[in-house]
Amino acid sequence: MAYKALYRTYRPQTFDEVAGQEHIVKTLKNALATGKIAHAYLFAGPRGTGKTTMAKLFAKALNCEEGIGHQCNSCKNCVSIIEGNHPDVLELDAASNNGVDEIRELIDKVKYGTILGRYKVYIIDEVHMLSAGAFNALLKTLEEPPEHVIFILATTEPHKILPTILSRCQRYDFTKVSEVDIKERLKAILLNEDVEYVEDAVELIVSLADGGMRDALSILEKVLAYSNNRLVVEDVLNIFALESKEEKIKLLKSIVSHDMSDVLSRLNNYVTKGTDIKRLTEDLLSILKDIVIYNSSNIGNYLESLKEEEASDLAKYISNEQALKMIDILLSAIKDYKNVTSINPLFEITLIKLTSLDGASQTKVFESPKVVEKVIVKEIVNPVIEKPIEVIEPKVEVKTEKEEIIKQVEEPAFTSNITPIESVIYLKEAEQEDSFAISDELMVQVMAISKKEIKSELVDGWKNIKKLSTHDVYGKAATLLIDGRPLVASNKVLILEYPLAKLAEKVNAKDIQSELQTVINYVFNKHMFIYAVSRAQSIDLQALYMNLLQIGKLPKAKDVNLEFIGE
Repeated sequence: MAYKALYRTYRPQTFDEVAGQEHIVKTLKNALATGKIAHAYLFAGPRGTGKTTMAKLFAKALNCEEGIGHQCNSCKNCVSIIEGNHPDVLELDAASNNGVDEIRELIDKVKYGTILGRYKVYIIDEVHMLSAGAFNALLKTLEEPPEHVIFILATTEPHKILPTILSRCQRYDFTKVSEVDIKERLKAILLNEDVEYVEDAVELIVSLADGGMRDALSILEKVLAYSNNRLVVEDVLNIFALESKEEKIKLLKSIVSHDMSDVLSRLNNYVTKGTDIKRLTEDLLSILKDIVIYNSSNIGNYLESLKEEEASDLAKYISNEQALKMIDILLSAIKDYKNVTSINPLFEITLIKLTSLDGASQTKVFESPKVVEKVIVKEIVNPVIEKPIEVIEPKVEVKTEKEEIIKQVEEPAFTSNITPIESVIYLKEAEQEDSFAISDELMVQVMAISKKEIKSELVDGWKNIKKLSTHDVYGKAATLLIDGRPLVASNKVLILEYPLAKLAEKVNAKDIQSELQTVINYVFNKHMFIYAVSRAQSIDLQALYMNLLQIGKLPKAKDVNLEFIGE
């Protein structure tokens, strides 16, 4: 037996099997039950939503030998309609038969009686493609057809149909099939076909189908042919040149972090892979919409693209105001895509706009700090790994002359191979007795010596901190760290960003510094001083950094040194 496509194999054979369109199914069932059958119907709606299928089901219900309204699928009439060779159910494709002659030939046959069934049913698909002359030829017959004739016109563009035709039809508007209905239908088919599948892959196909049941089945069939009857997310992404949700989330985080280098690197990767840029733009819009919804309601029930935990995580970095601005930029890009020959350069400009969205704050003139501090190193025992680790704790000692600075650091250094440099920078401890604080000027110097590879290592393994969240001693510190994200990292300093200032203040408390360092040492095997800033502070610091870079006032890494001095 010849192979049949999935959308043909699993085409509904009764009204009850139709996915979605409940309002239309109910109305047609009632019309059949009460005998209130119109002579002309117009089925309008997006492609792949069941217009032609519904027309054939209606024809079957009109002609089933068990009686009007039945669809036994076993009588001669039902079987003939299913096989597409019923003499009284005629289907015409107006896209290729749109002339006056074809319509006149059809009208000539209308006057003859039925051969096998009760009704002659004429299904004209894509009826909006008929010429004006063909429409006019059809008018009189539509208005007063013989009692045994029913016309069903199907179209995706009802606005192109003459008003005189519309007024003679009973109109039914098909809507996009809900994602829930498509998902349930796909899962039933996968179960019937004995195909192993991943839930996320099914959801991705549902998203690609955009409310079209036929499209969903066609996509599914293509993926199964590629993956040898196994449905996984990676195969769907590869076939349709898409990026994973995780990649889109990482891109958004790089954008809001103003990490232009990372954003452009990701863009280059998309272009190399041939990613569907238009689809990527639409997906970013959908994610940002979910962030706005979650920020506004703090409820996950209304999310479409994101899971609640993903929305909660992104909401820490993206405010509603930011998300709405980003949405405006992306919407403008989608509109402009229609006017350019290549959308890649336009998408690059769009990403640059998004990454620079917060703009530059007022430039501060950079000066070398007048306050110099040294860092004292103490030892504690780490009960998690049962080995001594060193805890870095800032201590202020003010010196105004270069000679006095050099004299001050003559104690045994934590890093023995430090090369003498022109200016020596230390972490600053604020006047508060209970917490640490670092000035903006010193933060810029910390940022100047940051290392991207260290930050990337921390970001990639950050979720591993969660393993210590239930520890009796270090659970509190681990939980506090999980809520933040690495913003800047060097060999000895880690700056974290938190969505709320209160969380940052908790991190900067002196009494928890040793626990924080212990957790980082255990998870990453790195000895680092931990400091935190709020999202608002982060934006200002990054703007200051970029401004100083542009005006050539940014300190050079070789002129900045963090020395750790043993006590």
